[in-house]
Amino acid sequence: MAYLGPPVTLASLVLDPPHSLYKQSWSPSDMRGGGTVNADGFGLGWYVDDEAVRYRRSVPVWADENLPGLARSIRSGAVLAAVRNGTTGMPLGEGAAAPFVHGRWLFSHNGLIRGWPGSLTKLAEGLPVTDLLTLDAPVDSALLWALIVQQLTAGVPAADAVASVVQNVEEAAPGSRLNVLLTDGEQLVATTWTHSLWVRRTDDSVAVSSEPWSSDDAWTELPDRTLLTATRYSCSTTPMEGRQ
Repeated sequence: MAYLGPPVTLASLVLDPPHSLYKQSWSPSDMRGGGTVNADGFGLGWYVDDEAVRYRRSVPVWADENLPGLARSIRSGAVLAAVRNGTTGMPLGEGAAAPFVHGRWLFSHNGLIRGWPGSLTKLAEGLPVTDLLTLDAPVDSALLWALIVQQLTAGVPAADAVASVVQNVEEAAPGSRLNVLLTDGEQLVATTWTHSLWVRRTDDSVAVSSEPWSSDDAWTELPDRTLLTATRYSCSTTPMEGRQ
């Protein structure tokens, strides 16, 4: 999930709603064949004085006794959080849990890359060796993030960077599941690519989540293969099929 809007506690987003990310970790409604429970780690990212701050663990979110107190004591107007169901054959550990960070950017990937790691060999060859040697973890999400960071560092706008990398990965590894979230605290970019994603807007906020965390009618499901770009006050979607 991700949120941009007036400052709120992390708990009000991640713990307190009736179908919060916390509950989705053990009782998800829509995993799209990606398992049944998200028990392989979690992470929260937020902003303090315009700097990205991250807290992540390799344990299930419900097993961290410190999280409730931490989440109730922190307020932020930009939040990105995720729970992890590790893909079979990929390592566990804190480094494999989102959010991934680069400067002001926070990133999360919901899905998997088919044929990993061989399917992305050609794309990985375009990355600096230092970037490959310093991945947070040897997992598909970390390499996907490195590919996007390469575009961002080159000055490519965030939405274009995400769209081009997702499409390149799909071409190299057809059938991949590539829902991503990216924010710098001011803008939010998201994709739907096989997995579900819902958006909720108010006059001064936007939130996205794999599943609605409340039962009100303000949530709208995004069509598959959609690119979302948003700020606190605006939100737009574009079909990704045929996008150049």
